[in-house]
Amino acid sequence: MTAFLTALGLAIVIEGVCYALFPDAMKKMMLSVLEQPSSALRMFGVTAAIVGVGIIWLIRG
Repeated sequence: MTAFLTALGLAIVIEGVCYALFPDAMKKMMLSVLEQPSSALRMFGVTAAIVGVGIIWLIRG
C-alpha cells in the first residue's frame, strides 16, 4: 500500500509541475484531447496501462 501511495503522489507531483511550468501548453493539449474520438482515447489509455504494468513488472521482477 505504501508503494501505491508513493507512486500516486509522484504522479500528482509530475502533473502539477507540468501545469506550473507549461500552463499554455497544457491548455492546448486539453483542447486537442477533447477533439479526439473516444475510441482513440480508450486505446491510448489501454496502451499506457499495459506499458505501465510492463515497466513495473520489469522493475519489481
